[in-house]
Amino acid sequence: MKTADKLEVYYRGRHVGTMAPYQKYMTAFEYTADWLRNGFSISPFSLPLIPGIKIAKAIPFNGLFGIFMDSLPDGWGRLLVDRMLRREGERPEEIGYLNRLSIVGSSGMGALEYKPVYLWKKGAEIVSDFDRLAGECAKILQSEESKDLDTLFAMGGSSGGARPKVILKMDDGEWIVKFPSSGDPEDIGRMEYEYHLCAKACGIDIPEIRLFPSARCSGYFGSRRFDRADEAGKEKKIHMASASALLETSHRIPSLDYTTLMSLTWQLTKEAEDLHRMFTLMCFNVFAHNRDDHSNNFSFLCDEGTWRLAPAYDLTRSDSLGGEHATTIAGEGKNPGMKDILAVAKNIGMKESTAKEIAEKVKETVFSRLLKYQQRR
Repeated sequence: MKTADKLEVYYRGRHVGTMAPYQKYMTAFEYTADWLRNGFSISPFSLPLIPGIKIAKAIPFNGLFGIFMDSLPDGWGRLLVDRMLRREGERPEEIGYLNRLSIVGSSGMGALEYKPVYLWKKGAEIVSDFDRLAGECAKILQSEESKDLDTLFAMGGSSGGARPKVILKMDDGEWIVKFPSSGDPEDIGRMEYEYHLCAKACGIDIPEIRLFPSARCSGYFGSRRFDRADEAGKEKKIHMASASALLETSHRIPSLDYTTLMSLTWQLTKEAEDLHRMFTLMCFNVFAHNRDDHSNNFSFLCDEGTWRLAPAYDLTRSDSLGGEHATTIAGEGKNPGMKDILAVAKNIGMKESTAKEIAEKVKETVFSRLLKYQQRR
């Protein structure tokens, strides 16, 4: 695979800028003159809309800007890419970020696209038999050969997150369908479905969800992509950025507090409604024991420069490093409670009465709905 000497970044067919290597292990980026006149900042804090070349820091993304890191597959997607590279006779550890982004091309999450595009030599079929796909995913997780490697890559090679997944186009849009990972409970799909329904009952904005049927388990969790929209019968890509990308902080090392997330939400959206939505999501994660609440699990959408909080996702009972929240609640990660929740509210200037009302409602909803779910298991 020829080493890329530069990469062009596009958004809905418009040339955003150019990325190039800098001092071997770093990357540099510069907006085009046209984008400076008519575009918007794709990452307001690290890539402001001003002329000049910007150099990414070495830490935390090894010389890549966070917004471009968002485009790269992680976890399951990275595993598929590396498996494909080895099959092509390449050494994955020697493939740099620019080459990996050229593999992503126009298939990444959000709206950014990269050229030139690197295409694999082999084609792939699109499969809608979820039990078959789940079985092939299990083989890959166990380091076995899979006859559907091309198919799995074509359907999920650009995805993030640890759990296997595919992206499938249906009549009503694109859907992300997840499969069990190693160590997941047998009913993980049903569990994630119930947790999302509970979050919705708490007043949290979630994407449209489904539980796809299976002959081998209780079902596969699916959610409609919220970084895609229909515009006059054509697909419209929506720019998306994770909190990790915007704050240039790795999701692999717990370093974030909900007070910071609230502040980020306000600085980007200037909407009290979004601030309350983030606060409600924090309360849900505390009471529902969703402790894998790292910086990649919070995102924002941007339409031509106007930012808003994205729907919540990856909601289920989970632990993080040491069993603590990946994102602390006013500094508390091990055993947060109402005192810590109200401390966050105070830090961001929210009325205590409003914060307490939200938190109590979420607590009651979570305990009642998830208790009923646990009793049905």
